[in-house]
Amino acid sequence: QVQLVESGGGLVQPGGSLRLSCAASRSIFSGRFMAWYRQAPGNQRERVAFITPGGGTNYADSVKGRFTISRDSAKNTVYLQMNSLKLEDTAVYYCNTLPNVDYWGQGTQVTVSS
Repeated sequence: QVQLVESGGGLVQPGGSLRLSCAASRSIFSGRFMAWYRQAPGNQRERVAFITPGGGTNYADSVKGRFTISRDSAKNTVYLQMNSLKLEDTAVYYCNTLPNVDYWGQGTQVTVSS
């Protein structure tokens, strides 16, 4: 059974921090690249960051130096630490594999507002 459950979003002021979590089923987590994506109103979904099974990471230019992706293989969980948040980071955040599987979780809303 495919499972992707995102959590940790919320309302934060510019410059603040949030830590997102994504609990995945072992069947789609183990041995796969995992990624965080986001979709703002009126925009297409974009990839924010990904992490390889070995821990290598890659970030979109817009979040480089502010966001950190990590994974815990024992818990089948991927995290996204978001620091120095900006208004333009407001979006629904999703996790998925890379390339993504067709199933998407419900996402977690991140709102950056003063």
